Amino acid sequence: MPSPPLRPQKLVALIKQRAQDLGFDAFGIVASHTHPTLPDKLDHALNHHWHAGMHWMEETKNRRADPNILWPEARSIIILGMSYAPGSDPLQDLKQKYRGNISVYARNKDYHDLIKGRLKEVAGLLARKGQAEVKVFVDTAPVMEKPLGQQAGLGWQGKNTILTSRTHGAWLFLGEIFTDMVLPTHEPHLQNCGSCTACLDICPTNAFPKPFVLDARKCLAYYNNEHHGPIPLEFRKPMGNRIFGCDDCLAVCPWNKFAAQTREAKLGARADLSLPKLEALLSFSEVDFRRTFAGSPVKRLGHARFLRNVLIAAGNSADPNLAVGVEAKLIQDDPMVRGAAVWAARQLIAPEQFVQWRKSYTLNESDPGVLVEWE
Repeated sequence: MPSPPLRPQKLVALIKQRAQDLGFDAFGIVASHTHPTLPDKLDHALNHHWHAGMHWMEETKNRRADPNILWPEARSIIILGMSYAPGSDPLQDLKQKYRGNISVYARNKDYHDLIKGRLKEVAGLLARKGQAEVKVFVDTAPVMEKPLGQQAGLGWQGKNTILTSRTHGAWLFLGEIFTDMVLPTHEPHLQNCGSCTACLDICPTNAFPKPFVLDARKCLAYYNNEHHGPIPLEFRKPMGNRIFGCDDCLAVCPWNKFAAQTREAKLGARADLSLPKLEALLSFSEVDFRRTFAGSPVKRLGHARFLRNVLIAAGNSADPNLAVGVEAKLIQDDPMVRGAAVWAARQLIAPEQFVQWRKSYTLNESDPGVLVEWE
């Protein structure tokens, strides 16, 4: 005869302890139906086109706005957080212009894979001991995890829209377990930014039209991560040495002073992904790219967009020694890469040398994007 399901309070204590044993640093529970403001906030953002080219946000807005549309049987949502806090200040990495700056979250394993496996372990325990149905999500479905995290008491959404914690600062990966069980919930966390505007003030492209609002159309992380096609001219200089993501508005948060370095080794920075030299990255073939970034979020860029980002960083390096590697990309098959190479060359070499380069290459009149870069 199977054992009777545990009482909710005892069950919550059991799964919370298991989550801690598996490396999760934050835990909270919220009822699935307690988010009446989410649809209005999402509609407001979409109507202002703050989602830029991330069209899936509009396509999935109904499910994103209401967890019970995503799964009608859901009654409770467990929110789990895992710290990925770095051991040094990422803002200092911006000064090393001849090296490629990869966002803290992408300097090792893809957190989706790491966290999902452990979430499944916690969810499996809940299913067995509570005789419950469960579903697990780690950014794999339209879940508004940051508002849910605030409702579950893990922290609050800062003025940069990032979930911020008294204990872990701005460095929390989130995952969710939906269940059809009614579980005891946690109190929502109060907004705790006070009068601080450090995250808004540091943004090099003024991507925050007002506190708590991010306009992706001005966000560097959007352009070097999600955007397909050439990076708009006005964002190339501000991009600096960032080749994947941007940590400025996270790294500057005063609450980070309470965050201990992540205890999860697979989220700590790999040596070869911590400020790799741009000279080496410029020489990467597609095989090199795939081998180096296997298992990393950077791999999702693909080789062409990766080279686009590296070329922009090279152009911002002020290092004329990189011009040789840049020149080699002027004959790449992808016009986006060639266009970025032309821009980078213009930044690195003298005008008269650039004119000579211009004469050395046969331009394709059907390639207007590259033609514009040359002019």
